[in-house]
Amino acid sequence: VSRQLKEEIRRGFARLEDPLAGLLAMLESSTDWRGKGHSLGYCITTELQLWIKAHPAGPQSGTKLKKLQSRALGLLSQCPANLLDPLISIYQLHTLDRNCLLEHVSHLYLQGNYKEAALLSIKLKLQPDQDVEKMCTPLLLQDKANLVEDYVAEYPELQRKLLQTLDTWCEPSFNIRDITRPYQGLSRYKPEKFNRRVLSKLVFRLLQRFNVDPALCPNVINQQHLRTLKYLFYKRFVEKTMTEENWADHIQSTVGDSRWLQAQLVQLLLRHCGARGAARWALHCHLPPETLPRAVAEELHNLHTQDRVEEVTKADNYESSKKKDYYQLPIPRENIHFLQTWEEALQCWEKVLQPGQVVGVDMEWKPSFGMVGKPRVALLQLALREEVFLLDLPRLLEQADSRGEKEKLPRFIQMLYSDPAITKLGYGMSGDLSSLVATCSALKDMEKQMQSVVDLLAVDKQVDGPSPEHSQEQEKGLRQPEKGLSLLVQHVLGKPLDKREQLSNWEKRPLREEQILYAASDAYCLLEIYERLCKDPESFGLSSDLTESLVGKQSKKPKAKKQLSKQEASSPSGQECQGGRTEPSCPPGPISPQEFSVVCDTMLQGLGRYLRCLGVDVRLLDNEDDHRRAAEIARQEGRVILTSGFPYQTLRSQVGEGRCFSVNCSEKAKEQALQVLKHFNVQVSLGDIFSRCQ
Repeated sequence: VSRQLKEEIRRGFARLEDPLAGLLAMLESSTDWRGKGHSLGYCITTELQLWIKAHPAGPQSGTKLKKLQSRALGLLSQCPANLLDPLISIYQLHTLDRNCLLEHVSHLYLQGNYKEAALLSIKLKLQPDQDVEKMCTPLLLQDKANLVEDYVAEYPELQRKLLQTLDTWCEPSFNIRDITRPYQGLSRYKPEKFNRRVLSKLVFRLLQRFNVDPALCPNVINQQHLRTLKYLFYKRFVEKTMTEENWADHIQSTVGDSRWLQAQLVQLLLRHCGARGAARWALHCHLPPETLPRAVAEELHNLHTQDRVEEVTKADNYESSKKKDYYQLPIPRENIHFLQTWEEALQCWEKVLQPGQVVGVDMEWKPSFGMVGKPRVALLQLALREEVFLLDLPRLLEQADSRGEKEKLPRFIQMLYSDPAITKLGYGMSGDLSSLVATCSALKDMEKQMQSVVDLLAVDKQVDGPSPEHSQEQEKGLRQPEKGLSLLVQHVLGKPLDKREQLSNWEKRPLREEQILYAASDAYCLLEIYERLCKDPESFGLSSDLTESLVGKQSKKPKAKKQLSKQEASSPSGQECQGGRTEPSCPPGPISPQEFSVVCDTMLQGLGRYLRCLGVDVRLLDNEDDHRRAAEIARQEGRVILTSGFPYQTLRSQVGEGRCFSVNCSEKAKEQALQVLKHFNVQVSLGDIFSRCQ
């Protein structure tokens, strides 16, 4: 608003005998202010608000003020959201009788103005005196979940009531049509947005946003656990990419003492293993015999412990025979050190923090399988040429806390990452660093100080792949195609990584021997890849100046990049697939939106539309599409998958590393888009905006 206009508005107020009545008369007779944006009516209203502060008048008579308040209240249901606060302030509507305000909002509700009723309730703080289910149900039917979140944002008791209501609707025996039936004639009703899947996602979003105990929503949590069970069965019996012990660990921790989940487990076991196999696992998982089907219970009765031991031994022998097909650590087992005390850690630091040292860095954490919470690092692996150190972070942090020395661990990690004389190797390090920050908040600014960091994910995209004959041979061998770091290890070192321990429970102690070997291999292989690529880049289809870019420029400080902790925390697997970071090793240049192609999963249609407005090539899944359709499109058209929550587990295994990105559903579309653009280094110009619109 120009200074001249502001001055003219203020002079007008000064000439009026009653500026409050004058503003109402203007708004009641004009339609200009009813549109979106900063209309003339909005400018006049906000200027009056400032003018009143500068020229306080004597108190108005009660009767006169009440008449003005009544007229102002009538305007609130018609005015845009940006006028609510100024009008409430100018006419002191919060001082009106609360029953009068509630009656006005109820009248709006009965007229079908559900959004306006909710907005006014929020502004006047009427929520404690309202029925949260009644107020929020029509908003959810109109796909206004963000308004529902705002409605309960400041009231923990209402948050719990809303979550309990949503959880009741997600109960398998509940008929959702009982909720929708009274609202069949609702304007802007979106029935496709009101189903158990969408409601479950909303529940998880609310649990995370408001930090509510998930135990409040047993139906949603059990359904999520059931999806986790089905995923684990797929990994073990279809993909065959999990060891038996690893699988059993997750099965037991997922099922727990829930009788319902135990029954679901038995049905899955029957389908995949038969009655005898189901009985063996029922014994292994300590399932109560009375919960088992008759055929399984009979097998359990006949099953002897010796039979079980023999079967497990056979399985172990079979799996050990497969190990020769995978990358093997070239150092002896005694050179792998599992460190749980600060005395041991100090010896590790002395060896790692040496000028000229090259360190392979990796981290492991327990997969969350779509549950609420940020992944916390359970194991930090540091590989040197002759030995590997596995740091038990939870134990070390606990010891430091008990001694009042919380700064010990972050100080060591910061020294390591900021030292330009030490080369740090990683693969997709952005996800690791985000989880490290979630584990130790003192490291939140570390990424700005990092030097001499080489993310081999950026190099991986340039490495020539295997010949078609090799791929066909792998398919004939019935082994899942390699991807990510495992594929890079196969290209460069000849054999892939054995990833069957990747989804282990890394918080459980003691670690199994297979976990220790997997963790050490994951970090150590980075050293061998780095050495091989630097010595002979041409044989892998890389430019001859790769050595200079990897070795000679590492003292440069990388560009500071905002930590994407919120985004990476939504990853259910705890192993985030990241795109290339801006590293000093091989910095990927910025790309335009026209060069960036994505496919958005069903729950991210708002994000997809926002990115399309910025010029990004976007494909949106339809509501009825299966999540796996995203992987088909991504492979066929070379697109990056944008997804969130549990589907990330399945989709990331069907595309290459860095080609599946997990978005935080608790953010709005604009914040989600900013995360995606920053992560993939997409630079938007003015000419890109709306460039794809008709």
